[in-house]
Amino acid sequence: QVQVAESGGGLVQPGGSLRLSCGASGSSSITTMGWYRQSPGKERELVADATHSGSIRYAESVKGRFTISRDNAKNTVYLQMNSLKTEDTAVYYCNVRVLEFRATWTSSDYWGQGTQVTVSS
Repeated sequence: QVQVAESGGGLVQPGGSLRLSCGASGSSSITTMGWYRQSPGKERELVADATHSGSIRYAESVKGRFTISRDNAKNTVYLQMNSLKTEDTAVYYCNVRVLEFRATWTSSDYWGQGTQVTVSS
């Protein structure tokens, strides 16, 4: 069983910064760790993710403002969010993809409970 827990959300003014943290436990075969977000009435969307080897992708809306980083030894991923906008307001979820062997090798997704980020003046 893989457990995922994120933290670091809060209330911040436009232009401010927050740093989200996410740790995963229960697996030594994590392939990708990343961040998704969801606002009321919208579908969950990718913010950023990173593979074990260091390949990174960002949503176009956050490029240049957000930075994702990983500590593979600690199974931890971070999201540094700078120059925050009101449009960034959402619940942010940590996503962990794990390679598991059942009948065959399979990638499975695990999710944290979410942390609220509110950007408001």
